Amino acid sequence: MSLSTLLLALLVLSSLAFYLGRKKALSAAGSNLRTLHSLPNYYGYYLALWAGIPALAVFTLWLVLEPQIVQSLVVGGLPEAQRNLSPGRLGLLINDIRNLASGNIVSREVAPGLQEAADHYVRLRDTSRIALFVAVLALAVAGLTFGRQRIRANLRARNQVETVLKAFLIVGSTVAVLTTAGIVFSLVFEAGRFFVAVSPAEFLFGTEWSPQIALRKDQVGAQGAFGAVPLFAGTLLISVIAMCVAMPVGLMSAIYMAEYAPPKLRTVIKPILEILAGIPTVVYGFFAALTVAPFFRDTGAAVGLTISSESALAAGIVMGIMIIPFVSSLSDDVINAVPRAMREGSYGLGATQSETIRKVIIPAALPGIVGGFLLAISRAIGETMIVVMAAGLTANMTINPFHAVTTITVQIVTLLIGDQEFDSPKTLAAFALGLVLFLITLVLNIGALRIVKKYREQYE
Repeated sequence: MSLSTLLLALLVLSSLAFYLGRKKALSAAGSNLRTLHSLPNYYGYYLALWAGIPALAVFTLWLVLEPQIVQSLVVGGLPEAQRNLSPGRLGLLINDIRNLASGNIVSREVAPGLQEAADHYVRLRDTSRIALFVAVLALAVAGLTFGRQRIRANLRARNQVETVLKAFLIVGSTVAVLTTAGIVFSLVFEAGRFFVAVSPAEFLFGTEWSPQIALRKDQVGAQGAFGAVPLFAGTLLISVIAMCVAMPVGLMSAIYMAEYAPPKLRTVIKPILEILAGIPTVVYGFFAALTVAPFFRDTGAAVGLTISSESALAAGIVMGIMIIPFVSSLSDDVINAVPRAMREGSYGLGATQSETIRKVIIPAALPGIVGGFLLAISRAIGETMIVVMAAGLTANMTINPFHAVTTITVQIVTLLIGDQEFDSPKTLAAFALGLVLFLITLVLNIGALRIVKKYREQYE
């Protein structure tokens, strides 16, 4: 039996527990449901929680501890010479045992001892899974039996179910907060290590980006160059081009769909427009590199302009096309949420439809529209594939959209590709760039919140 089968069996038992709990509550109430403290469904939820939560907790804990326990038992059965290997060599040996047990390719010749260890690993894992099935199902049945015995007409089932749900919500929110704190802490810690080796002033205000570290001290540029201004300029240039495409087109299409388009036409246009959001970014990258960039290059050559085969213009325009659904869909929803009474009041004062849109609907919907723009800007800043394929990897200090540029996210990916040592400025520079990107996004969020608060006070 697989783990998915066990989870399915646990789900079936929980569903059965819900049915039995509800049935016993109705039986305890007799013909008068008013004697029940809670609605019958809450008794079903109560019993389902007793059947599912303890078993699911054991299931999760078992899967966390099983690999370490099985590994310890396998290592204990190895010859003494292999048990005394260095941690690195022992780790490679255990990895080969796991690969052999799974039927994958190993990094050494399969000796009889290695095959015996792999067979031992398989036996231990199979025994562990059988014990897991028995323990989980037995605990689920025991929880169902115990919970069913506690069901009475005066049982505060609703209170207990809501307490459990509240605990889940608290745990979920705590995990989200701790995850965010962990991300920020890791960025700050690794960026701090980078700034020990490279001056923050050089990083923030330097105009040359060449993070390659030479192998010998006598080589040119042995310390690299970590001036990130070209990356900031490239990110800003491509994002501005993208937003110049996405913001007007997305907002105008949202206004048309919400205020002018007939219902039948709207049901056709909106799904077609939102299909753009489902296209993978690598496909947009292909489109930019094979169609848009050559078109701009050839068109520029025809009119006497020199446009690079990889340019910020091509990447920005294709990125703007990709972002249009984010702006249009959110703006459309926000415009439709404006109360009908505001439209009718404007029409009653003699305003035309266009005047109503410009002076009533758009100002009232502005907080939501700003939120959509913010989401689109964040999407543009974080895009990587389109920039790699259409704008290149060259860190040019330019505001000319016809030249090749690169962005912060592209350089982060480039610095972390392959086997890297996390004690060199070249690799740690990725964390410094990530920290700067985080701070830029934070500033954008704060500014947007201030704008939203200002206009919300006017229309509440």
